Amino acid sequence: MYSYSDFDHAFVTERNRQFRQQVERRIDGSLTEDEFKPFRLMNGLYLQLHAYMLRVAIPYGTLSSRQMDRLADLAEQYDKGYGHFTTRQNIQYNWPELRDIPDMLDALAEVQMHAIQTSGNTIRNVTADHFAGAAADEVMDPRPVAELIRQWSTDHPEFQAMPRKFKIAVTGSANDRAVIKAHDIGLRLHEKDGVAGAEVVVGGGMGRTPMIGKTIAEHVPMADLLPYLEAIVSVWNLLGRRDNKYKSRIKITVHEHGIDDIRARVEEVYALIRPTFTGVDQALFETIKAQFAAPSFAKRPVSAFDDHYAKDPVFRAWADTNLHPHRAEGYAIAQISLKAHGETPGDATAEQMRVMADIARDFGHDELRISHEQNVVLPHVHKADLPAIHARLKAHGLATANIGLVSDIIACPGMDYCALATARSIPIAQQIATRFDELKLEHEIGELKIKISGCINACGHHHVGHIVILGLDRAGVENYQITLGGDHTETLALGERTGPGFSAEEIVPAIERLVGAYLEHREDRDETFLAAYRRLGMAPFKTALYGEQTAKRSKAA
Repeated sequence: MYSYSDFDHAFVTERNRQFRQQVERRIDGSLTEDEFKPFRLMNGLYLQLHAYMLRVAIPYGTLSSRQMDRLADLAEQYDKGYGHFTTRQNIQYNWPELRDIPDMLDALAEVQMHAIQTSGNTIRNVTADHFAGAAADEVMDPRPVAELIRQWSTDHPEFQAMPRKFKIAVTGSANDRAVIKAHDIGLRLHEKDGVAGAEVVVGGGMGRTPMIGKTIAEHVPMADLLPYLEAIVSVWNLLGRRDNKYKSRIKITVHEHGIDDIRARVEEVYALIRPTFTGVDQALFETIKAQFAAPSFAKRPVSAFDDHYAKDPVFRAWADTNLHPHRAEGYAIAQISLKAHGETPGDATAEQMRVMADIARDFGHDELRISHEQNVVLPHVHKADLPAIHARLKAHGLATANIGLVSDIIACPGMDYCALATARSIPIAQQIATRFDELKLEHEIGELKIKISGCINACGHHHVGHIVILGLDRAGVENYQITLGGDHTETLALGERTGPGFSAEEIVPAIERLVGAYLEHREDRDETFLAAYRRLGMAPFKTALYGEQTAKRSKAA
């Protein structure tokens, strides 16, 4: 893991000192809320429906046990005993008092954490594959690249007042677990003719105008990557629209100008700025890479795992859904679900955070990850330790065996917290999870990604789920639209809207009918919902939702 340098410490300490003064001026009335707003956004502080919200950066989703313990301390001391892990691999505190924010930031700095650029029109927290450095299918660890980008982009003088926020994601595998094609810039690390580099994708995004990113460069060598990224952001910073925030993202710029025009502009700027990168960035990159060396993996028998797997059906169900292949023999990647049936997706109590920290400390090489799917990952655990890990998780409500299943729902905070939301998300997610737990169908259904957003801003990634729900306001009444067939992987696809929306009372039965149609029409248990949808098309699912006559009328139209 990356460890702060003296410069890092000094930088974060000074930023916190400055912000403490700004908070004091807001409290004593020297600053109005409008005057205070740009200062607080630079430090990850939002004003939500009921209170301020602090968004803490977890760069590329990587945490140590000590850092997770500190997040638990903050939840207990300054919030209501819990934190909310987000699709940006951050954590949010929804109830802090403004006067406490500087103390929270100082406490974070003690464990090499901060909230810088988790908001505002800057380059936000760089996200990465949550299996980085561990997955069996990985070509290159994306975390050193993500850290290099973080250092380059933090307080970059050219990129502090851009047309809109800017998001970058990095994956080191052909199997995309970072949703790179739905980001402003997505990087897929690979090798070409023995040279390490990246495919660069630009112009992806969700929100009110969802778009799939386009490849601007098939292969940019690692030595050229940072100046190439700077050229992209510089071009957009000049071209991006500032007259309409709904048309300001780079996806609109790429759409309006075309990828070929953007590529030509980027290459022109790149040619100008490449000579100014004298190799300091690559020397830094080598230093960073050294800090991400793999842990020392032990050679141990896995008989304890095999015995429990054979004899304990509860453990076996958890292992089948929550474990992922590791690159080291005898090891596994263990995913901890923060989606217990009926609970708020992504929430973890202070006690649960400490339990996860202790497990990582005792069994997981002192490392945890936050996934963009709002779960926690133990990237390096030996199979022999998994029975003990499962027992601890089970004792604290963290052993739900549902990763990738119908109740593993991504949901934004919705109207329970967010000032932008037009409908509730959390209660809908809770009701769907509870209903399918009652039906005992989750494992029969198999892989199914449900995503929910409480407004068109798509913080719940509602465009790229297999079944997605968008909550909107219709004349003061919550109305939920359903979209089918989205995909958040390397075969990224945007979903197709089914038709009229449903009320809050109707939406759970509607989802149940959709799943029933899938179970009826699938070829066999190996055919996933997404595969069945792609084979069958919309028709049988629309019939399940609206009835035969409505579906026929819709088809005729």
